[in-house]
Amino acid sequence: MKAVGYTERLPIDNDQALIDLELPKPAPTGRDLLVKVQAISVNPRDIKSRQVFSASADEPRVLGYDAAGVVEAVGPEVTLFQPGDEVFYAGELQRQGSNAEWQLVDERIVGRQPRNLDPAAAASVPLVMLTAFEMLFDRLGMPQQATDNAPKLLVLGGAGGVPSAAIQLARQAGATVIGTASRPESAQWVRDMGAHHVIDHSKPLVAQILDLNIGLIDFAFSTHTSVEAWAALAEIMAPQGRLGIIDDPDPVDLRLFKAKSISIHWESMFTRSMFQTADMQRQHDILNRIAELLDRGELRALDKVHLGQINAANLRQAHQLIEGGHTIGKIVLEGF
Repeated sequence: MKAVGYTERLPIDNDQALIDLELPKPAPTGRDLLVKVQAISVNPRDIKSRQVFSASADEPRVLGYDAAGVVEAVGPEVTLFQPGDEVFYAGELQRQGSNAEWQLVDERIVGRQPRNLDPAAAASVPLVMLTAFEMLFDRLGMPQQATDNAPKLLVLGGAGGVPSAAIQLARQAGATVIGTASRPESAQWVRDMGAHHVIDHSKPLVAQILDLNIGLIDFAFSTHTSVEAWAALAEIMAPQGRLGIIDDPDPVDLRLFKAKSISIHWESMFTRSMFQTADMQRQHDILNRIAELLDRGELRALDKVHLGQINAANLRQAHQLIEGGHTIGKIVLEGF
């Protein structure tokens, strides 16, 4: 089968950083689905994996997490899907990825593909929506339905994939959402995602939040954490608020949050699959819920840039764009 991967860790401007490969077609066992990959999207996690996971000529590494495709075959223990089903998913860290014509994926982390999206649009959704959903509702415990006293959520991190998903999910759940952006085009994207207010994360946060006259923040979700933002969060968050983080910030002082009894929560979308947790099938349920909301028009896909066919040259371009740090929404590729 055709695939894209690497045999040694190299800077992305090297033509060998990602290369076209021919690999054996895998066969499903246990609870595996064999999926014919139709489309993929590229995430910052792809870049991180390329930079840290080893590979060799004998064992090339195939990256890719987000995918949309069609089930071709199933393992003997599969109960949730059958051949012919259209699916989408975000994959696992410890297995070969979606940058290949066929991929094995555990059925418990797979959902049905939204009916009103094409495969490329569907592929833009799983990783970021799963991350945002798990953070907001499983980790932070934010209400999933509108309440009389709408919680206030600050999403730090701009117009990238996970913030875009979090803003949509929180708005759909009835929260008052404040998003951050530092450029006109990214600010407009944040508004398009549903943020009630947009502030500039390149400027001091405290004064901007106070100027909104909405009170202190109940929930905060930080996807790009700086020391300055950390100190500001301690000031603008409400007592007994909840703060979620997904990035790997430099050492920060947790003591800033003690007086207000603010709790701090980590989220990694890969935790359930990596450790085969008892609630691993929760991701199947979340993705099906996301598909329902997309089909009803209550959420929108995040495909912003379509780079064409799935091949090494186009994937190198995608990695370069993400490493540049100014992408909006998601980058998708489609077909081999």
